Amino acid sequence: MRLCADLAGAAVLGLAALPRLNGRLDVPWRMLAVLAGAWCCLEFAVLVFAAGDVVGSGVTALSPADFATYLVRISGGQIGLAILAGTAVVAVYSTLAFRRSGGHSPDLVLVFAAVTVTLRPITGHMSQQMFGSVLAGVHALAAAMWLGLLLALALVVRGRRDWADTLPRYSAVAVPMVAAVAVTGLINGSVRMGGLTPFFTTGYGRIMVAKSVLLILLLALGWWWRRSWVAAAAAHRMSAEASLRRAVLEVAVMAAVFGLAASLAVAG
Repeated sequence: MRLCADLAGAAVLGLAALPRLNGRLDVPWRMLAVLAGAWCCLEFAVLVFAAGDVVGSGVTALSPADFATYLVRISGGQIGLAILAGTAVVAVYSTLAFRRSGGHSPDLVLVFAAVTVTLRPITGHMSQQMFGSVLAGVHALAAAMWLGLLLALALVVRGRRDWADTLPRYSAVAVPMVAAVAVTGLINGSVRMGGLTPFFTTGYGRIMVAKSVLLILLLALGWWWRRSWVAAAAAHRMSAEASLRRAVLEVAVMAAVFGLAASLAVAG
């Protein structure tokens, strides 16, 4: 459930930022409204399951009174409520923008989505360390934007010309985002584990190792495709269908990394 919510949030973030890569691309308000609504529903489901775990009754036996207590008195519930409010604002604004064309800016969606994506990480276990909230926030936002923009490309871009114009710009902005994800992830993991041994002797550490392996695979894939796919697409030597297939493949690998990150969040 957490993975689906994270993927929906990344997609909303990427769709809102996509016009900044290519001004000729219209904001897909209808798609934004649907995905933002799905994100809101998924975050509500995450909140319900979390409340059931904390209360100890499980979801099926969770009473409205216990759920209200979790939302009001438990920090996890308060954060979840703030996240739910952020996703609701994005969903309502996107729906209004779709129904009433003209005069709506994706920047508002971008700001609210960015804040909402970082709310849970900046208040997690790393917040207890010096600069931990900053590192966690940068890590989450960079990862969501890295995945979200590529997912937005796969959802919106169709013509060879649009791929030629947009993909090289995405490739350029992806480099600092990948660097931010790698550096902050390394620091966060080192602080949390406190040494090399726990990476191999604890479940949390083994998940981190698996996540690191997939990240290295992504870096290698990105390096190769930067030399082949991006260059060919920029020169109009690759069809839109071939670019879409490559984007879907990379999104699938990124989704696996997000899945491991969601496992770390639950384990933490």
